[in-house]
Amino acid sequence: MSLLRNLFSFSISANSILTKPYFAISIKAMEATSDPNLHYPKPISPPPPPISKDIELRRAMEASSKSSLFNLTRDHVLYEDEYLMAVNKPKGVYCEAVLRSAPQIVLDSSSEFHLANRLDRDTSGVMIITKSHKVAAKLVKAFTEHKIRKSYIALCIGSSPNWRKITVSSGHGRSKHGAWRVYAALDVGRVLPGGSFVRDMETTFEVVSVNGVETESCEVENVIVVEGEQELSCGGDDVVVVRAFPRSGRTHQIRLHCQYLGISIRGDVKYHGMYEWRGRTFEGHDLHAECLSLDHPVTDDPIVIRAPLPCWVTEDGKCNG
Repeated sequence: MSLLRNLFSFSISANSILTKPYFAISIKAMEATSDPNLHYPKPISPPPPPISKDIELRRAMEASSKSSLFNLTRDHVLYEDEYLMAVNKPKGVYCEAVLRSAPQIVLDSSSEFHLANRLDRDTSGVMIITKSHKVAAKLVKAFTEHKIRKSYIALCIGSSPNWRKITVSSGHGRSKHGAWRVYAALDVGRVLPGGSFVRDMETTFEVVSVNGVETESCEVENVIVVEGEQELSCGGDDVVVVRAFPRSGRTHQIRLHCQYLGISIRGDVKYHGMYEWRGRTFEGHDLHAECLSLDHPVTDDPIVIRAPLPCWVTEDGKCNG
């Protein structure tokens, strides 16, 4: 992990263009938080429900136990060459556990391993591990500059959407010690309590199926620029499978935007997803990192890495996968 921290420190400090604005923003934030008359932006999405705290704590403890026993196998490997390896991270396992067990299965004698991307504890799917610091730096830069196309698939519960393709553009942030929330797009750049700032986030969604019935593809794209209070209905009991294409890489971005659209991800209790549904309890959210498309960091050849889909994608949400 110390190598990973050094990697991120390197990738930021090496960019001299970023250094001055970083300190300027820090000073601006300190000045702003000392102003008692400052009006902070208000979040659009609601805070986590009270029940989520205990559930999330239990899930974290269970994941820690599971992660301590986890070992990668060759069955997890989706792609490998002398520079990097892509694996299919299981649900309920921390990224650090995947990285720790990487040396056990590599096909060469690499000694440096770094995470090029991270997935939430309960998100499964494509995760890239690099075999050198240099390759890691290139991939982190590519992710930061949004040069890598990502697609996710999620099972949501709510009312059947009246759209087939939609892009949501909003703000993203959290107050000190608070939860991540959706903010209005106009609030991007404004300071929050504690000194952090609202940042932009944008996600495009396509409906894959509703109640197990596949939907036709649609070229017409609706666009929502979040401005005020959430107006979309949060009721309904339909099973809605969506494919998500995040254009930014904010923490919990897809989960937050699904919540905003009124179709929270099943099991995502932190963002008002169904924890108990149709007589069953769901431990963890149904979100899967399906595909990464990128130019190879060394050869520049285009590569597409896909992870097998969980069974809930095609079985109307009835399996445990």
